[in-house]
Amino acid sequence: MPTTAAPPPITPPRFATARLDALPLEPAYAEEMAAVLADPALYGFTGGEPPAPAALRVRYERQCAGSPDPGERWWNWVLRVRAAGDGEAGGEAGGELVGYVQATVRGSRAEIAWVVGTPWQGRGYASEAARGLAAHLASAGGVRELVAHIHPDHAASAAVALAAGLGPTGEWEDGERRWAASVTPPPVP
Repeated sequence: MPTTAAPPPITPPRFATARLDALPLEPAYAEEMAAVLADPALYGFTGGEPPAPAALRVRYERQCAGSPDPGERWWNWVLRVRAAGDGEAGGEAGGELVGYVQATVRGSRAEIAWVVGTPWQGRGYASEAARGLAAHLASAGGVRELVAHIHPDHAASAAVALAAGLGPTGEWEDGERRWAASVTPPPVP
């Protein structure tokens, strides 16, 4: 008798990297994240402007409610720098929020994105988070294809995509190049 794989959960499982805890998005993070996202320079390639805390809370409530499409999952995490001496991966305690990663998961394909606030850029956090996200989606989310869309002049974001194993394709959408990668689950011990 054939079985159908269960869809991934609405709330994404947390994950951790060497220096970051990726915590499932909650509306309670809106005020702190509004400060992280406050620099207008963050929107130079994507458009938009820094969100007000109240508007960000409303957006987070909508994102946490999930996609209206039952075949699609909106997985969002905030990135918290693990505090010095906090060796517990995935612990609630830690340092400050520095950005976010997100994945729109449809079947075995995920469209991913990342943002790290201006004060924390240049420390490798975005690359570390994107690599961790790719590995997490392959192992916990059943994802086999990753896709990202990057403005052709955004060299830093292209470097993050490369670090996560994505490569540029010849496809374009809304003035952004499509980057893609096939991922494989980790071997079963």
